[in-house]
Amino acid sequence: MKQQSESEIIYGMAAWCSSAERCIQDVQKKITATGLSPDAQERIIALLQKEKFIDENRFARSFVNDKLHFNKWGRIKITYELNKRKIAPDVCMEALERIDKQTYRTILLTLLKAKKKTTKGANEREIFNKLLRFAAGRGFESKETIACLRLLFKGNDYEEDAAYEEDFD
Repeated sequence: MKQQSESEIIYGMAAWCSSAERCIQDVQKKITATGLSPDAQERIIALLQKEKFIDENRFARSFVNDKLHFNKWGRIKITYELNKRKIAPDVCMEALERIDKQTYRTILLTLLKAKKKTTKGANEREIFNKLLRFAAGRGFESKETIACLRLLFKGNDYEEDAAYEEDFD
């Protein structure tokens, strides 16, 4: 494979970043694979940031929006994934604070309603616990999940089980 020049890599990275939001870590991995020196990598990333091809704030907002609306992930899982991508905590918090509370709850409630139809259990308490674990796996907070489950189970909240589940969050 032919070695690419720095300007060719800049052009390629700019095109790649134009196609979708990218974080610095994603771009860095791709540039590292080209075999450029660390100094050249830093110059390329600095240029891409200066030219607004890479913007961590914009990436975080887009990531939060996409994962919430398309993947139906909760705040906990989204935060974990942003941390994996080395997004600064203040940037993560700002992006997460933009989530509309009503939209968030509606997504969770819709998920739980659909899952409840296919969940089997010996009794309502068992189904309640299975749905609580399901929502936790999707990254939704126990407090929010319990509030939605109360609506689904018409007041039966099985709080003694929920308190036990919260110990694992």
